[in-house]
Amino acid sequence: MDVQAYVHYLSGEENDVLKGLYRQTHLRVPYPEMMSGHGQGRLLAMFSHMIRPDRILEIGTFTGYSAICLAEGLLPRGKLYTIEQNEELTDIAAFFFEKAGLSGKIVQLTGDALVVISELNEKFDIVFIDAAKKRYLDYYHAVFSKVREGGYILIDNILWYGKTANTAVTDATTESLREFNDFVRNDDRVERAVVQNRDGIFILRKK
Repeated sequence: MDVQAYVHYLSGEENDVLKGLYRQTHLRVPYPEMMSGHGQGRLLAMFSHMIRPDRILEIGTFTGYSAICLAEGLLPRGKLYTIEQNEELTDIAAFFFEKAGLSGKIVQLTGDALVVISELNEKFDIVFIDAAKKRYLDYYHAVFSKVREGGYILIDNILWYGKTANTAVTDATTESLREFNDFVRNDDRVERAVVQNRDGIFILRKK
């Protein structure tokens, strides 16, 4: 059993809705590895249960796996807003949101995330960023004022297959992520920690 399989084993059983979503994503969608998956999904769900958020913003819905997991910890009247630019993915996510009994809690938004964020009039307890890697710094600046004091920003893929730690790797995506990581590393408005779950998650707490 490899490490990732062992993580999934230790995390317990995947529920039927998430199992079905995982399978359909692999059958119907290019690059299914972009999905959070069971191990990371359990981490996001646990984090949400710990915070008990009223409002969550997700940048990058994909097929909805991470949104379903993050929604687990929402307060009874809580809402999760999730933004996806690819309209072809919205029906898959909507189907599984309904199947999970979350249609009333998850608000799907379609379009350029920077435009959509500018139109949101909410204060968020959790923001999860998992979209175009070259735009991470733009997303960060766009959402920062919309995160409440003491709220959290989670950013996925900051290790980028280990490339960001390797200064010999200089492709555009890696350089953009490295620039973002360095900016956050020196941002005194937040407290930070890194979890090496899958491809690395920055956990930031706004002071």
